[in-house]
Amino acid sequence: MKRPVARKSRPVKRSHHVAVLGAGIMGSTTALMLAQKGVSTTLFDAADEPMFRASRWNEGKIHLGFLYAADPSLQTARRLLPGGLAFKGLVERLIGSSLDQQTTPEGEIFLVHDSSIVSADATARYLGAVADLVREAKEASGYLADVSDCMIEVLSRQDIDRIADTRNIIAAYRVPERSVSTNWIADRYVEAISSEARIEPMFRRRVTRVRPTDGSINDQWVVETGTEVHGPFDFVVNALWEGKLFFDSMLHMPPEWEWSHRYRLSLFIRTDRPNAAPSAVVITGPFGDMKNYNDRDFYLSWYPAGLVTECRSIQPPYSPEIRSAEREQIEQSIVNKLAEIIPAASSIYRQRQSVRLEGGWVFAMGAGWLGDPRSTLHRRDRIGLRRVGTYISVDTGKYSIAPWLALEVVDLTSGY
Repeated sequence: MKRPVARKSRPVKRSHHVAVLGAGIMGSTTALMLAQKGVSTTLFDAADEPMFRASRWNEGKIHLGFLYAADPSLQTARRLLPGGLAFKGLVERLIGSSLDQQTTPEGEIFLVHDSSIVSADATARYLGAVADLVREAKEASGYLADVSDCMIEVLSRQDIDRIADTRNIIAAYRVPERSVSTNWIADRYVEAISSEARIEPMFRRRVTRVRPTDGSINDQWVVETGTEVHGPFDFVVNALWEGKLFFDSMLHMPPEWEWSHRYRLSLFIRTDRPNAAPSAVVITGPFGDMKNYNDRDFYLSWYPAGLVTECRSIQPPYSPEIRSAEREQIEQSIVNKLAEIIPAASSIYRQRQSVRLEGGWVFAMGAGWLGDPRSTLHRRDRIGLRRVGTYISVDTGKYSIAPWLALEVVDLTSGY
C-alpha cells in the first residue's frame, strides 16, 4: 500500500496561515504537522481542550481491515490498511513518546456469532485475503507489532470455551490487529499542542460560519464563532465530525452518499487488580468489544446498549443530556449483554476501581443497522479529502487513518 504521493513543495508565503476546524485526532494531527513545517495554524473547537470527545473516548482499534468481512470486495480493507500501518510512526513523532506500553499486548480475537451476517467459512476466507494484503505491504513491519509475516490463527472449540459462551459463538480467529489507549494518546496530544507556539488555540468557541473574504473560494477566508470574526486564513481545513456536512453544504459541497450520525457510549474501566482477560470482539452482527490494554485498563462496549441516539440531519443536535439513572441503565446493559458472550466482562466490572461511561457523536458515510447485510455501514472506503478552492474537508472515517490522511492535508496546505 502506498501513502499519499507528496507533491513538490513550493516556498511557504510569509503570511501563510491555516484555520483547522475541529480538534479531534484529525484536526489536532493536522495542526501539529503544519506547525512542525513552520506553518501558523489556528485550531478551533467548541470543547475545553483538544481530543475531548470521540477521539479520546473510543476503543483505539488501529485497523488493518480485518473487521470488515461484510465487504468482501476488500475495498474497505485496502483503504484502511495504509493508515493503520503508518499510525504508530506518525503519532510517535508527533507526541515524542512510544506507544509500546499503551498497545494491547496480543492480537485480538474475533468471535463469530451464530446470528452473524457473515458465515464462519466466509469470514475465514475474508481474513485470509486481508492477511495476504498485509504481508504484501512494504510498511508491515512498522505497525504496532511487526505483521510482515501476518497469519490468522483458527481457535479450537476448547480455546473458544475458555473465552466465550460456545452456545452462541460458532468460530473464533486470532488476528494481528492491536488497539491503543486513546485516553493516554489524547493526553499527549494536549501537551504537544499546548507547547507548540505556532498553534493558536481557539477552544470553547463553536464555529458558526466559514466564508471567503471577497467571495472567491480560491482566496482567503474568515471563520466566525458567534460574534467573533477570525482571520484571514489562506486555507480552511474542515476536520469536524458532527459539523462537517453543515459547513460543506454551505459551500455547495453536498454529501456524495448517504450518511449517519450516531451518539455512542462505552465503558472505560480501571480494575483494582490485574486481570488477564483477552481482547476480543463479536463481529458482523451482534457487535460487542472488550479491550485489555495492560491488564488494568479496559474498554467494554455492546453496540445496541451504547447507541443513545442517531440521526441523518446535516447537523445533529448538540450532545444529548443523559440523566444519571439512564447512564446507570446503559452501564449495566453494556456489561450484562457483553458478559452473555464474553463472561470475563463481569469479572472486569466487579474488580472496577474506577469506571467511566463516555463517548460522543460518530459520523459515517453509511447508514443502517449493523445486523443488516444491506447496511452501507459495512463499507468504510468512502473516506478522504474533498476540496473547493482553498477549503478542504476531511472525512476521517476511522481514528486509525487520521494521521495518514493528515499527511495529504499538510501537503496541500503547507506547499501553498
